[in-house]
Amino acid sequence: MRNTIAIMNTKGGVGKSTIVLAIAETLATHHGKNVLVIDSDAQASVSAMLMSVNSLQKLQAEHRTLVDYLIASVLQGAEAEWTDFVVGGVSDIDDARSVYLMPSDMQLTLFEREVSKESLHGRLRAAISGLLGRARIVFDVVLIDCPPGLSVLTECWLREADYHLSPTKPDYISICGLDVFSRFKQLNPEMGFAENLGVLVNMKDLLSAEDDEYHRWLASHEANRCFQQVLPRMNALQQAARYRTEERSFGAKYPGEIGSIVKALAGEVLSRLAPEPLATSTVASAAPETPSKEAVSTPAD
Repeated sequence: MRNTIAIMNTKGGVGKSTIVLAIAETLATHHGKNVLVIDSDAQASVSAMLMSVNSLQKLQAEHRTLVDYLIASVLQGAEAEWTDFVVGGVSDIDDARSVYLMPSDMQLTLFEREVSKESLHGRLRAAISGLLGRARIVFDVVLIDCPPGLSVLTECWLREADYHLSPTKPDYISICGLDVFSRFKQLNPEMGFAENLGVLVNMKDLLSAEDDEYHRWLASHEANRCFQQVLPRMNALQQAARYRTEERSFGAKYPGEIGSIVKALAGEVLSRLAPEPLATSTVASAAPETPSKEAVSTPAD
C-alpha cells in the first residue's frame, strides 16, 4: 500500500501546514479515512492547528512527541513503540474523529544537530523507514508536514515516503523553491526518492494576471503534474487554521466555496494515490485507540 505523502517545498510561507490540515480533516469527514498527520516541523504549526496550546504543551511535557520517539529510537537505540507517540481525539471538527497526530516540538532542531554531530544519518533513516512501514499498514493516508529547507530529517522523509506533494504560491520566489527541490531530487538517485504526487498552487489571487501567468507556466511543465484544483487566497482558509476548543461542523470550519474547494482537492489527492484500494475496513480495527479529548485537553498540573 502506497499512501505516505511528504508535503514539501524548500521555500517557506507557501501554506504547507494549512494544506495538511485541510486534507486530513476532509479525508476523515467526507471519505471516512483514518489519517495520521506527522508534524516534522519544529515550529509545530499543524500540531497547534489540531489541538489547543495547553494540550500540545502537555504532550511535550510528557515526552510524547515525534522528537521523543526519534530520540529514543535513534540517539538512545531503544525499542520505542511508535503508537505511544500517536494521539487521537484531535481536530475541532465533530465528524473528524479519525484524524491522528504525531506532534512536534522545538527540540527537533537540536535532535537533528545531534544526529549530524554523531553521524547517525543511517540510523535516522532506518527509524523513519520503520515508522512509515508500520504506519502505512495501520492508516489509510499518512501526511508528513515537512519544514522548509532540506534538513537531514526532511531528506529521510523524502527518501522513505511513497509520494511528495509540493505546494507553491504562483510567484517567482516560490517557484525557485520548487526548482531547488527538483535539483535536490536528482542527486544520488540510487538512494531512492518519493514519487511526485503533484504541485499544488496555493494562495492564488484569482484577479491577478501575474498570478495567472505563473500558474500557466507551472501547468505547462508536465513533470510538475499540477493539481487541477487550485487554492485561492481566501481568508476563510486562514481562519480554519485557528483551533477552537468548542467542536464545530465541517461546514462551519470550511464554509461555502472553500468547503467545496478542499473537498475537491482531497478527492483529487485520493485519485492520485496508488491504484490499489485503501483497506479502510482493516485499518479501522488496527488503528490505535482514540483517547477522549479530555485526556489531552490540558497539561498535567
